[in-house]
Amino acid sequence: MRKVMDQMGRSVNVPEFPQRIISIVPSQTELLYDLGLDNEVVGITKFCIHPEDWRKSKTIVGGTKQVHFDLIDELKPDLIIGNKEENEEGFIKQLSEKYPVWMSDVFTLDDALEMIEMIGDITGRSRNAEGIVVDVLVAFEEIKELPNKGSVVYLIWNDPIMAVGKSAFINDMLKKAGFDNALSEHRYPELSIERLIELKPDQLLLSSEPFPFKEKHLAYFSKALPKTKISIVDGGMFSWYGSRLIKSAEYFKGL
Repeated sequence: MRKVMDQMGRSVNVPEFPQRIISIVPSQTELLYDLGLDNEVVGITKFCIHPEDWRKSKTIVGGTKQVHFDLIDELKPDLIIGNKEENEEGFIKQLSEKYPVWMSDVFTLDDALEMIEMIGDITGRSRNAEGIVVDVLVAFEEIKELPNKGSVVYLIWNDPIMAVGKSAFINDMLKKAGFDNALSEHRYPELSIERLIELKPDQLLLSSEPFPFKEKHLAYFSKALPKTKISIVDGGMFSWYGSRLIKSAEYFKGL
């Protein structure tokens, strides 16, 4: 075993080469796949939709907010990988009493790149991780001169209406995509339709996740904000902070 630090500043004892890994964060599950850890990953969540074939070959241990402790015990993990924001603090503490639990804490692209390198290190895939980081950096270098797209409000939930504030990872992605966040609040503030109208954003982005905005929602907001350009966007491209970032830059270019 060796002692490492996670992104929350916690000291975690992990095996030199973990052989039974559980991921409880979808974007980090996809990262583990792209790091070449097909044999080592034994458990994922019901929200881990990439890669699709892992949903059949890996044990589903629950969601990001609740897990089945009996299934996790049966899997006998030697490493669990989570995230401060996406996972519920209570069950993380409970799991940490029995297993090595490494936690990420991601607010910016730089944080995401650090996370990729750190997970590469603790899983024995440093070279693979370095390759992913380089690919992400190259992809975002190509879009650094994107024209400004104006002010934006990015919605993640509908009832109540919830948007992305200044301190969220998505906010940094909005900047990279050329948007100016119209909100001054942090994290994920609730908004009334009246507040949304007052903000008069140039663009309103309706995310495909976690709330699955559809055409009917687009029609509703278009009626309330007739002068605002309103689009449904792929939420994974804005919120997944693992290897999917390579695809995010190209997606932002096309918006």
